[in-house]
Amino acid sequence: MSLHFCSHCGAAALEFRIPEGDSKLRHVCRQCGRIHYLNPKSVVGTVPRWKDQVLLCRRAIEPRYGLWTLPAGFLEMGESIDEGARRETLEEAGATVILDRLYTVMTVPRVGQLHLMFLADLPCPEFCAGEESLETRLFDESDIPWEAIAFRTISRTLRCFFWDRRQIRQKTLGGFPLRVSSL
Repeated sequence: MSLHFCSHCGAAALEFRIPEGDSKLRHVCRQCGRIHYLNPKSVVGTVPRWKDQVLLCRRAIEPRYGLWTLPAGFLEMGESIDEGARRETLEEAGATVILDRLYTVMTVPRVGQLHLMFLADLPCPEFCAGEESLETRLFDESDIPWEAIAFRTISRTLRCFFWDRRQIRQKTLGGFPLRVSSL
């Protein structure tokens, strides 16, 4: 990503260099000296559970229009990750959830994103498609449309969830672990 103007002083005098005391190339304003850091965007969401099923949304927006995903989206300024996860679930799936715990943390360096997904419980099976969803539906593991999952982070989260759930039921895991990875 390339910046052209300084957001501090407005000058069109940015250069791409390693600032003194740093080790990475950064956009630096030649006029006021402000260093412009480009940081990853945070995506937050949930794995909404109802009995043995999970709630998925079919996307009504690009990217990946028409494919299935867990309810998730970009964290807003001034919002905690748990507030954002609940908001995204309500916006995309019309569902109010009770958060359990942070479940997956995945970095996606090629697009500059950090994905944080919470396990969540639906207190009742009430949900509806929000503006960014064509439809919402509860799925058993055997009915998940794996070939139509929108994003690798969602596919990995779902596969980990079902594997961990089987291990918990077989008593080889004491509970859902925190899973951290990079794609």
